[in-house]
Amino acid sequence: MLVLAAAALTFAAAAQAAPDTMRLTLDRAVAMARVRSVAAAQTLDELRSAYWQYRTYRAELLPEVSLKATAPSYAKRYSSYQNADGSFSFVPNDNLAFSAELAVTQRIWPTGGTVSLSTSLDFMRQLSEPRGNQIMSVPIALTLNQPLFAANDIKWKRRIEPVRYAEARAQFITDTEEVAMQAITYFFNCLIAREDHDNALQNLANAEKLYTVAEAKHKMGQISRNDLLQIEMNVLTARAAASSGESTLKSHAFQLASFLGLDPSQAIELVDPSRLPDIAVNYDEALEYALRYNPFADNLKRRQLEADYDVAKAKDAMREINIFAQVGYSGTDSRFGDAYSRLRGNQVVEVGFAIPILDWGKRRAAVKVSESRRELVANTLRKEALDFNSNLFVLVERFNNQREQLRLAERATTIAEVRYATNVETFMVGRLSTLDLNDSQTSKDNARRTYFERLYDYWLYYYQLRSITLFDFAGRCPIDADIEAVL
Repeated sequence: MLVLAAAALTFAAAAQAAPDTMRLTLDRAVAMARVRSVAAAQTLDELRSAYWQYRTYRAELLPEVSLKATAPSYAKRYSSYQNADGSFSFVPNDNLAFSAELAVTQRIWPTGGTVSLSTSLDFMRQLSEPRGNQIMSVPIALTLNQPLFAANDIKWKRRIEPVRYAEARAQFITDTEEVAMQAITYFFNCLIAREDHDNALQNLANAEKLYTVAEAKHKMGQISRNDLLQIEMNVLTARAAASSGESTLKSHAFQLASFLGLDPSQAIELVDPSRLPDIAVNYDEALEYALRYNPFADNLKRRQLEADYDVAKAKDAMREINIFAQVGYSGTDSRFGDAYSRLRGNQVVEVGFAIPILDWGKRRAAVKVSESRRELVANTLRKEALDFNSNLFVLVERFNNQREQLRLAERATTIAEVRYATNVETFMVGRLSTLDLNDSQTSKDNARRTYFERLYDYWLYYYQLRSITLFDFAGRCPIDADIEAVL
């Protein structure tokens, strides 16, 4: 790899004074950005959020053990009481109570119902007359709560949440590749700024040299006063360009260091990333990898499932039937032992339903709305899929063509530099005008800058392909990450 001349000019003195100058290649900058940048931290936070959402869903599938207790509850108040003759009177109520319930609850995946096994104990001590204790125990109770015709949310979550988490995992890898593209942009901004600064320093040196020669020729009467002033203007312009280039270089170097989490005072020597991977990408292959690994496929699937779920909820809302059943034993007494020994059966069965007789078509309209939205989602997904395929095709074509563009830019740079060097010598002997010299200088500067812009485009297209396909075409392997280790 070639080291930029600008980097050598800018950091030569610093390298002698500070042996810890960092040689920064493009690969190293990308690796550092993935670990140390703020953008990388943001992508990791988004992954953590998705991970804990998935863990919450997984926990909902497992039995839940809960303990509810009131210890104690004290009340001293008057309560209304209806006498035998129908009249009401207020009686004092002064009591101390304790209660506790231990339950194991499990969602029923196939039906969406809930079954629980519980045990509970209630204790009350009457502090006013007549004094005494009352204890009620429920040693065991089995409870079933089952909605009929309602959308089974646990069933839909089992279909949606794994897809959502797979999408988040793939999105994390995609986001890290986008962080790499940001690093490439900062890297090449600094690289091009150094090239511009190097060109400005070279142009300034040439302009000062030509001005010295022109002064001597003017004294000998070989060039006019106007030509001498024009060359002096070139010197001033070159000095302004060198000063501006130095300021721009420092700004871009600071931005690069900040993005990579480096100390801005750290001396950095950028390495020209002209060594390219020898690869050519086939569109059909790239599309296969994109549909297999990219979060876009999971995103389409998740959104379609969510639209189907909304339709199912709207349809099931047209009627509601719920079954509640509880079987078990209970006992009451003034002593703990007797409250558990004198047990009686305890059964509760309830069937509740809510069916609208006349709602003026409100629920049916809600179904139609959800179905229309599902159709809209389906059409939107089809369009997004077509756009995705089209954009990938364009990107593949640009990437495959970029190597040729880079070769042409490199050749144009060589020609422009040779032409400028020849024109400088021709101008020295008085056979070239100032305008022609300035034109060749501008062409040389533009050609060199264009070369680095084409190089930037190549690497940007390459990492865009990686971010879309999540496939490393150089290493011929999928791009993956150890999510558990990352978290």
